[in-house]
Amino acid sequence: MDGENTTIHCEGTHARSVDSRSHPSRDWLKQFAASVSPQLDPCERICGEYLYAKHSIAYNDLQSYFLGFGWFIEDELQSWEDTVQRFEQLGICSVPVLYYGPYHDGIIEETINGLDMEVQEGFVMRSASAFTVEEFSVRVGKFVRENHVQTDTHWMNAEIVKNGLTSTT
Repeated sequence: MDGENTTIHCEGTHARSVDSRSHPSRDWLKQFAASVSPQLDPCERICGEYLYAKHSIAYNDLQSYFLGFGWFIEDELQSWEDTVQRFEQLGICSVPVLYYGPYHDGIIEETINGLDMEVQEGFVMRSASAFTVEEFSVRVGKFVRENHVQTDTHWMNAEIVKNGLTSTT
């Protein structure tokens, strides 16, 4: 998903950097985080892609402007199964899952070939089991299309173009 990597924790939320500055597009996230944060223990944090504002790709059918992809307890990323269960408890939608199953030769190429590069920036592949932050570099991989940034102006310096939600949201 082409959005802003964001963390929700018991004290609120922040973008990729804890010193991220205020931006009008982040107002929705602050309200959403206010409903989630009180349900989190101090040792928990939820990571996801924040998709309110269009970056390089416009979305018209999102389940939510925040799509979760990780649930951390302390320095451990929880298993995907446990993460999805926690998201359900918190009312968080997950990022779309392109493949769930055992790793096999060719799966990366199959996944890349199945992408529509006009509407998909790439994908992240992770181990389904829990692992620590120290193991991140060998348990997570990311593929992003060539020249994935397709705008001349950074989205934070441009007019806010709001992505669309599904009609049931």
